[in-house]
Parts: sequence; C-alpha cells; structure tokens
Amino acid sequence: MFTTKRAYSPTIGEALILLLIIVGLVSISIIKFSAPPHIPILLSIFLLILYGLVKRVPFHLLEEGMVNGAKSGLPAIFIFFLIGLLIATWMIGGTIPTLIYMGFELVTPHFFYVIVFVVTAIVGMVVGSSLTTSATLGVAFIGIATALDISLAVTAGAIVSGAFFGDKMSPLSDTTNIASSVLKVDLFEHIRNMAWTTIPAFLISLIIYAFISPNVTTVHFDRLASIQAGLLETNLVHWYSLIPVVILIIFALKKVSAFITLAFISIFSIFLSLFHHIPSGKELFQILFDGYVSTTGNEAIDSLLTRGGINSMMFTVALVILALSMGGLLFTLGIIPVVLESVGKLLNSAGSVIFATACTAIGVNVFIGEQYLSILLPGEAFQSNFKKVGLTNKNLSRVLEDAGTVVNPLVPWSVCGVFLSNVLGVPTLEYLPLAFFCLLSPVLTILFGFTGKTLTYAKSE
Repeated sequence: MFTTKRAYSPTIGEALILLLIIVGLVSISIIKFSAPPHIPILLSIFLLILYGLVKRVPFHLLEEGMVNGAKSGLPAIFIFFLIGLLIATWMIGGTIPTLIYMGFELVTPHFFYVIVFVVTAIVGMVVGSSLTTSATLGVAFIGIATALDISLAVTAGAIVSGAFFGDKMSPLSDTTNIASSVLKVDLFEHIRNMAWTTIPAFLISLIIYAFISPNVTTVHFDRLASIQAGLLETNLVHWYSLIPVVILIIFALKKVSAFITLAFISIFSIFLSLFHHIPSGKELFQILFDGYVSTTGNEAIDSLLTRGGINSMMFTVALVILALSMGGLLFTLGIIPVVLESVGKLLNSAGSVIFATACTAIGVNVFIGEQYLSILLPGEAFQSNFKKVGLTNKNLSRVLEDAGTVVNPLVPWSVCGVFLSNVLGVPTLEYLPLAFFCLLSPVLTILFGFTGKTLTYAKSE
C-alpha cells in the first residue's frame, strides 16, 4: 500500500471532508449503535468508490487499490491464523492452564494490576511481540482476573500497556527495527533515545496501576483456591507444559521468524499433549479449527479454557482485509498523500514538526488501522521537515514509536485493536481509557517536542 500509485489528486478541502465523513460514520456506528466495525468500514469503501467514479477514476484502478491494500495485510493474516493455532495447542498441551495456575501463585492481596503490567512488560521485551505476549500471558491474566471477579477492563489495559512497552523497547520487535532501519538510526541508539519518553510513561503508569489495584478479599482467595484445584483436575497442569514458553524465548533471542516460531511451537505443543491425553484425529483437527472446548462443568474453568483455533481469528481477518482495502482506496484517490503534503508546508519549528508527525501517526492508525504504516508513512513524509528544523532522525524514529506503535491497539478497527479485543475478550473501547502507557506515550513525546527537552539537534552530534 505504501507504494500504491495515486490515480487522482483531490483538493485539501475534499480530502478533509471525506476523512471527517469516514471517521464520523465509523465512530457513530461503533460507539452509538454498537455495530461491528466491518459494516461502517464497508460503507466507507462504497463511499470512496462512489467518489472515485464521480471523479472519473476508472473502476479497475479503484479495484487495484483495494487489492493492494488488502495484500499488504497478508503477512499479518497468516500470523493471526498461527496465533489461533497456538492458543488451541497451548490449551491441549497445558501451557496456558499451567500459566494460569502459576499466575494464581503470584497474586497478592494488593497490586494485582502492577503485577500484570510489569510481568507483561518483561515478557514483551524478551519475546519482542506485543500480540504474542497478549495472546499467551495476557490470556492467563484475564483468566486470573475473571476468577478473582475484578475488572477485566483494567486488567486488559494493564496487559496492553505492558505488552506494548515490551514490544516498543525490545531489539527483537518488528516495529522497533522498522523505525530504526527506515530512518537509518542505529537500533540500540534508537532504543536508548526512546527511554526519555518511555521510562516516564512506564513509571507514571506503574503508579496509577498501584493506586487503583483492588484489595483482594479472603473470599476471592477462597474462590481462587477452588479454581486452582479445578485446574489440577483437568490434567492440563504440568511442569513440562512450560517448555513451549522456553522455546518461544529462545527462538525470539535467535531472531527466528514469527511464522516459523509459531508453527514449530504449535506442532511441539501437540506432541506434548500426548503425554497426558491422546486425542483422536477428528478431535485434534476440530480443536485446531474451532479451538479447545472445556467441558468440566465448572463454569469459571470452562470460560477460562475454551479458547483458540483458526476459526476464532476469522472476525479479525475479515476486519483487517476490509480496513486495509479502505486504506488502499485512500491512497489511490490521493486523499492521504494530499493531506500529508499540505501539512508539511506549515511546519517551521521543532514543536510543530513533532506535533504534526505524532498526529499523522495517530491519524494513520485511525484511518488505515495498520501499525507498520503509522511508522512508514509519517517517517517518509516528515524526514525533510525534521532536517529543516535541525533535528536528527532519531528524534523522528522516537516520535513514530511513541505515537504510532503504541496507539494502534487503542483503535477498535485497527489490526492490533481487533486482535486484542478478540483474544482478551474485552472490547477495545473498554480498555482504551485504562491502557495508561499507550495514552501517555504520545502526550509525552508532544510535550517534550514543544519544551525542547531530550531533543537532539544535528549540530550537537
């Protein structure tokens, strides 16, 4: 999509009006009418096609733009399928039940949200993937919160905050490598420079989570002990079920591709399941497609363990295809490029350049829903503006991560937002105001931009 050829150049007024209509249509449909995001996005696609035809853009070019947009999401779609498999196989292999059981042991009467935030941050840094961290450890913590009868929205916010802190600061992360490589900034220099905004956001979030963490009562712990006993009775909790976690960490450190990592671990988890349960061929294929279905009769445990499968990702995949197709049309019709070009002419100070870059990264997440493009597009569009005001590229790479990488999970129709709400079982709009790290990062990067704090100018290097 990034290289999609522009078939038309609208005026800036037309471009802004169309963007406002699309945002209004999608927002009202989701927020007021609780509609699945697929429908308003499909209606937006119809609107863009109609606009293109009125402007005499050949339909085959519009179709090509949609296809190119959808095509850019294929790598993510394959990963989603594999994560659906991974969750199902980690269920039958006992990995997620064992993580839940061990997670119960970490729970104290105080600071539950802090534990969730810190542990997911550490694992996210080691694994280098926010989605993998959320789909594995995050699922376990959601299970614990369900058992304790405490807020799933705050728990999901802490999971998302921790996972994206880890993803952002990990040298193994795709987005971190993309931001540094596209702008030709040394990877570890990029990470060190991000610490100026990332560490304060982390500490402030930590304090907030500590302040709002609930006091877990004895009744809750009694219920916890009951569920732990029930988990043991499923015969899914075993020490060897943690081996896939170790393999995941090793593969991440070795920088093995996510596709190979997830595929290998899924197959290995099936092998592990044979140590405690030998499913029939029909049963195994059913689990891989529809997910694991727990039938213990204990409602709490069954709700924790009934998860995964390729079919569980279909909602996500359909939405990703529609959202990226809409993004392809926005490029083909020149709407996004015209806005970027117009904004770039108005920037003459460090603060204004950083503010515009951050808003553009957020805007790409909102209008296109794709995390990588929120780094690539503003990175390409604003390099010359950063150079004009004397800022080095590592300032730009930091802004892109602060306002691009960590904002994507806050958009209900984005790739990360859809995936996380599906996997964690908490709607994006419910955890959005509670994902404090993700909210603070763009605010701090804009604040430092206007104050000039922690900025690096070319003449100082």
